[in-house]
Amino acid sequence: MKKNIAVLTILALLVNLLCYGQSTYSYSQPKELGDEWKTENLKSQNVDTTLIYKAFNQIKNRKNKIHSVLLIKNGKLIIEEYFKEHSVNKPHDLRSTTKSIRSILLGIAIDKGFIQSINDPISKYLKNPVPKKNLDKRKNSITIKNLLTMSSGLDCNDWDKKSKGQEDRVYRKKDWLQYTLNLPMINNPGEVSNYCSMGVVLIAEIISQASGMTIDKFAEEFLFKPMGIHNINWGHTSNKEIIPSGKRLYMTSRDMAKIGQLILNKGIWNGEQIVSKNWIEESTTPKTKITGIDYGYLWWNIPFKVNNKIIVSKTATGNGGQYIMIFPELDMVAVFTGGAYNSQEDKLPFAMLNDILLPTLSKEK
Repeated sequence: MKKNIAVLTILALLVNLLCYGQSTYSYSQPKELGDEWKTENLKSQNVDTTLIYKAFNQIKNRKNKIHSVLLIKNGKLIIEEYFKEHSVNKPHDLRSTTKSIRSILLGIAIDKGFIQSINDPISKYLKNPVPKKNLDKRKNSITIKNLLTMSSGLDCNDWDKKSKGQEDRVYRKKDWLQYTLNLPMINNPGEVSNYCSMGVVLIAEIISQASGMTIDKFAEEFLFKPMGIHNINWGHTSNKEIIPSGKRLYMTSRDMAKIGQLILNKGIWNGEQIVSKNWIEESTTPKTKITGIDYGYLWWNIPFKVNNKIIVSKTATGNGGQYIMIFPELDMVAVFTGGAYNSQEDKLPFAMLNDILLPTLSKEK
C-alpha cells in the first residue's frame, strides 16, 4: 500500500462514471473442477446484481489491467472471471502477496516446533551469513517479530529510493542475505516500521535454516499439499540466480482464494487445522502502522466504509494488483490479480469493492 487510500476517491468516481450504459456481460456460475471448491450461483445471494454486471461489462470492454476477479461467499465460489490471456489454470505472479503467505509458513514453523518464539533474536536461527559490516550491537537485538512488523531498524525502506536496503538496489547485489545483514542501523529495533522486502526474505531463510528445508519444500509439505495446491512455482523477475528464500510465488487465482479461506476459517482447510488459530488471529491483528495503515505480521488491515459502516479487510497485497481480501464480518473472500505494475491503477479493485461488491453483498436479504 504505497499511497494513502485517499486515491480511492478518484478511482471510485472513475468506476461510477464507467458503470452506465447497456450491459453485455453474461454471468455464469463458476464450475466445480474437483479442486475442493464448491460453487454457487450469484443469484442465490438474493441481491440486486445490476451494478456487478455493469462493472464486469466495463472490465471486459474498457481498457484496464485487471486479470481476474474471484469472490467467495459463505464458503462457496460465486464469481470467477478472467480477462485478457488469463485463465483458471494459469499461475500468476503474486509479488508481495507472497509475504502474507510467508507469514502463514512462519506460524506453521512455530506450530511444528522449528521456531520457539517470534521474540527470539534472528541470530538464534540465522547461522549463516552473519553481519560483517556496519557492526552494531543493536543488530543482536533484532527479533523475528521486528522483521514481521518491518521494524528491524536496518536502513531498509522499499518506498525510499535513497534507502540502501531498497529492494531494487538489493536485487543488483550478488548476495542478498549478506548485503541485508550488512546494512547500517538507522533506528532501534521495534521503533519505526518501514516497508522492507529484504526483511521478509530473512524470515524465509530463518524458516529454511530452522527446519532444514528450503522454503519451497517447506511450503509444499506443510501448507500446499494439505490444501490440494499443486499448480504453483517460485520465481523472480531478476535475471540473477536467486536463492529459494528470495523467490516469490506464482499461483492460480483459485488457490489464492484457498489461502483467503484458510485465514477466514482461522487456519482450517477442509476440516484440517493447517496453522494454529492463535497464529491466524495474532498475525492478522494490527501491530503497527505503515504509511498510516494498520499492519499485522505481514497482513494489512484495510477499512472500507459501506452504508456508513466500517468493514475491515484482512488483506495481502502485491504490486500490480494482486490481492487476497478477507472480510470476516461478511464471511467473504475476494481475490484480484492484475498487471498494473508500479501504477495507481492497481488500486482499482478497492474502488470496485467499495462502490459495487461490498454495498451489494452486504445488504441483508
